[in-house]
Amino acid sequence: MTQRPDPTSMGTVSNLTAVDPDLDHAVQAADAAALAAGVAVRELTDLSDLEDAVRLYATIWGRDANPPVTVELLRAFAKAGNYVGGAFDGHRLVGACVGFFHAPSEDALHSHIAGVARDLAGRHVGFALKLHQRAWAMLRGVSDIAWTFDPLVSRNAYFNLAKLAAEPVEYLPNFYGTMLDTINGVDDSDRLLVRWRLRDPAVVAACAGGPGLAPVSVADELAAGAVVALGRSRTGTPVAGPLDGPVSLVAVPADIGVLRAEDPELAHAWRNAVREALTTLVAGGGRVSGFDRAGWYVVRGTR
Repeated sequence: MTQRPDPTSMGTVSNLTAVDPDLDHAVQAADAAALAAGVAVRELTDLSDLEDAVRLYATIWGRDANPPVTVELLRAFAKAGNYVGGAFDGHRLVGACVGFFHAPSEDALHSHIAGVARDLAGRHVGFALKLHQRAWAMLRGVSDIAWTFDPLVSRNAYFNLAKLAAEPVEYLPNFYGTMLDTINGVDDSDRLLVRWRLRDPAVVAACAGGPGLAPVSVADELAAGAVVALGRSRTGTPVAGPLDGPVSLVAVPADIGVLRAEDPELAHAWRNAVREALTTLVAGGGRVSGFDRAGWYVVRGTR
């Protein structure tokens, strides 16, 4: 395992980037992403900043009485050398991201929670936060960052798989149990675990603002012989298809958040249908290789 240097010591960052072009590019990409988003991204250590992060998460998840994290936990994470970062629009904290280290032998960081204020949507603050986290991790000799996301949330799937070029590695049914917040509701908390290989050429290209992976086109995949393993009916219900194609397409609902609020039974039906399709395909040797912005996973190598 690579020894993690102390990037707070005088001259460490400049010395490391001078001998490590990938690290230099990572720092530059993080700076460029923050500039493009119009925010300043930095580590959070002061109690006032950590309290702001807790309040931000409580607002995003609608959990004022029971926020997703506590000030005490963030304080301990930061003191122990884990990642607690925030994005500021002027003096206002508008985004935060928290991660902790895996077991030493894995040389990885687990990014546990990230969120951006709703009124900052479209500013790419989340992208700036992730690139700051990546540069921070690379400065410490870390090779991978892992995190989970809800596979039914189309925009997050596109962000993680297409925008960041993260690699799906495991489907986790009802990972957190019932979460009872305004985002997850009473639905099962299935998650897709991804690994972000920080020096992978696709990730480097994605962080530079280009396409990390070749864009996924459902139309092209269908023309090439892909099979619809899970589709959508005209009324928005899931429609199961064959699970034995060489390339399989798995649909998700257009907006699971709206569906959970308006028709929780249908939202739960989608949860079960996507779970069945993806777990079966992966168990049969399939690999989730991309996500079409129109709301389709592409799974290759299923036979």
